[in-house]
Parts: sequence; structure tokens; C-alpha cells
Amino acid sequence: MKTVALLLSSLMLTAAAHANEPAAASAKPDLAKGGAISTQVCVACHTADGSRGAPANPIIAGQHPEYLAKQLHEFKSGKRKNAIMSGMAAPLSEEDIRNVSAFYASKTAKPGFAKNKATVALGEKIYRGGIADRNIPACAGCHGPTGSGMPAQYPRLGGQHGDYIDAQMTAFRAGTRANAPMMTAIAAKMNDKEIKAVSDYIAGLR
Repeated sequence: MKTVALLLSSLMLTAAAHANEPAAASAKPDLAKGGAISTQVCVACHTADGSRGAPANPIIAGQHPEYLAKQLHEFKSGKRKNAIMSGMAAPLSEEDIRNVSAFYASKTAKPGFAKNKATVALGEKIYRGGIADRNIPACAGCHGPTGSGMPAQYPRLGGQHGDYIDAQMTAFRAGTRANAPMMTAIAAKMNDKEIKAVSDYIAGLR
């Protein structure tokens, strides 16, 4: 009987411990705390609201919070390589990541524009229809006709810096960015002209 009682007691304690997990996982983000982190940690590269900073850095205003959190976790774990971002993400707690991701997601990105008129048609063709003879799927299939993306799965791309998209596509192709196997496989089939054209087209999506 003592053994049964101890077992029941153990099970009850375990259940009580796990009962708090969903509440913790679904805790509402604190935008004020996220804003404080943005001011203290992120502002130099991403601006105070995450919108239209240096072309080498992504616009993160309005990005899906799930995607931002995923990238921060992967910078922190080393799955995504970037010396600066790994250092920035390393001290962030789960709560910090949730808060700062929600903060930037709550902002509205300013519209972008394509810069190279000569390649807009090629960029649009790839984005909307892919490249059939090389089994390259249309970008719109995952990222949406306007580049709005899909929460928790695919990032918002519309209006993103063309230079940043170009750099990331090139990194996927080279294998130096390896945290999205699907993008690695797609970029591996594309040449420089195609990457630049679709990157520039994406910059003007809205």
C-alpha cells in the first residue's frame, strides 16, 4: 500500500508541475518590455521600430512573431550562423525573445520599391511562376502573392530590402545559411541574375 501511495503521490506532483507549462508557454507578450530590449539591444542595426534601416540588415517591423522567435532561438543555438546576432541572442531568455518578437511584429513596415526596371519582369515571373524546367517553385506558393508569408512557417517578404534578400539567397546557395533546407534546395538551382531579379522584385511587393 505504501508503494501505491508513493506512486500516486509522485504522479500527482508530476501532473501539477506539467499543469503550469501551457500557461507559461502561452503567456501574453509584454510589448513594453520588448520595446525596452529593442532600445537597449537591437536599435543600432534594426532601428527603433524595425523599419527600413541599412539594406544589409532585414526589416523586421511587421514580421511574424513566430518567425522572429524561431530565428532568435536558432542564432542562440548556433543553428543559424551570424557572429553579431549570435552574440545579441545569447543572453536573451525565452521571455525576452517572446517579448521582443511581439514588439517588432506589432509595428508596420514602410513600403519598399524595386530599383532595377530591367529585371522586374524576370523577378515577377520567378516569384509568381517559378522556373519550371529546373523544378524551382513559385515564391508566392509559400510567401503569398503580396509577400505576406504564413505565420510560424514562412516569413513576410514584401517590401524587404532587396540587398538583404539577395544576400540570404546567396548564403542559402553557398550553404553558409543552413537553417531552412527548402530554401537551400531552391537557391542551389538559381543563378546570380535570377536571385538578383527576384530579390529586387520582392522589395517592391506590397
